[in-house]
Amino acid sequence: MRKTIIKAGSLTLALCLTAASLAACSKGSETTESAGQPGQAKPPAAPKEPVELVFYAINGDSEESFNFRFGDMIRKKFPDYTIKYIFNQKGMTLQDLVTSGTRFDITYHAVGFYENFLTPLGLLYDMTDLMKAQKVDVSRFESTTIDAIKQLSGGKMYSLPVYGNNLVLYYNKSIFDKFGVAYPTSNMTWNQMSETAKKLTREDGGVQYYGFGMNPQLVTRMNPLSIPNADLASNSPTINKNDLWKQFFQTFFLDPQSSPGSLKTIPDSNTFLKEKNVAMMAYISSAISISGDQFRQVDWDLVPLPSFSDKPGVGSQINSINFGITSIAKNKEAAMEVLAYMTSDEFQTSLAKKGIMPVLKSDAVRNAIGQESEFKAKNFKAILQNAPAPIPPKALYDAELVNIYAKYGTQIWQGAVDINTAMRQAEEESKKKIEEYLNQNKK
Repeated sequence: MRKTIIKAGSLTLALCLTAASLAACSKGSETTESAGQPGQAKPPAAPKEPVELVFYAINGDSEESFNFRFGDMIRKKFPDYTIKYIFNQKGMTLQDLVTSGTRFDITYHAVGFYENFLTPLGLLYDMTDLMKAQKVDVSRFESTTIDAIKQLSGGKMYSLPVYGNNLVLYYNKSIFDKFGVAYPTSNMTWNQMSETAKKLTREDGGVQYYGFGMNPQLVTRMNPLSIPNADLASNSPTINKNDLWKQFFQTFFLDPQSSPGSLKTIPDSNTFLKEKNVAMMAYISSAISISGDQFRQVDWDLVPLPSFSDKPGVGSQINSINFGITSIAKNKEAAMEVLAYMTSDEFQTSLAKKGIMPVLKSDAVRNAIGQESEFKAKNFKAILQNAPAPIPPKALYDAELVNIYAKYGTQIWQGAVDINTAMRQAEEESKKKIEEYLNQNKK
């Protein structure tokens, strides 16, 4: 059996990383169609001249990861195309490639990050006409992923989602068994999760157990309350304009603890997988395919992310990983042909079978989730059970605000500041960051 992916290049790969599309299921037409066979990807015609396509991962996705998820299938489908791959590392940043004149045809990263990196370098390319030529039907996709792309680009299609990430709740069955607590359920609310977390936060045999852990940046970026980080009309932070932020900080940074500041460290995925002393972990669904070696060492399962009582069945936002043709691509038609295939039912079903969240609404595609994963006995359907939270409008500086809000959320968890103080300080820092960004990007 093939090993699952063992390396991610960065946190944003996780954001991208990470690796997951929640949506109401409906049927749609296929990306490309052959006559009389709707829903079937066209067999590629032999190219008139040699075609070389260079993929570039801004998020630092390893070559092993690329081949496992994408490269092997692309090369099989397009044997006459030469598929090359490079990724972001020292000496191979986007700026390095542009400065050296290195061509790359298709690049990818998480929505928002993608646009933020490519816009200053003039590398974005509107694929609308090419998509029409390849009969790419955006109505087949989970709608929030397409809406987010268009919102960031003023209605243009600079990229297409190929796979998604959402947040799910992983749990360590051994800890629940040790303390005689019932496992999490598929319809759990955040209040119920917090009460369960408190029961499991204890010291036993010299080991500190944590009831709940998370990654603050991921939870902030993909929050189920769909809170925009910035007011785009005024280019100002929303942290003290939107009362939902108080609910957000209370739910994720205060309620899971027995008392404010009782836990100085927020347990993360490493704590859950390596130290094995975290009972529940809100984390990206793609972690299963990224950290397979580590998951083998834990007696785990997963359920959907808990919901708010007034939003039953609504999970996190989808953080889609988007692929787009660059303005410097040599053969844009061939690049679009490959992207059309990557969003076909055939390709998306293959991703789903590996346990990677597809971005299509097709029941047949979504029902294949996890079927060929080495962890196929786990509750993979939890990834697609909840409806996705709407993705709020994003600014190109959104990631900067996420880091600031998450930093102050961490201080709330640690008991260093109260919620009101944290929100006031986060607003002050965010205003400076926005001003700095706008000054650096004046035309």
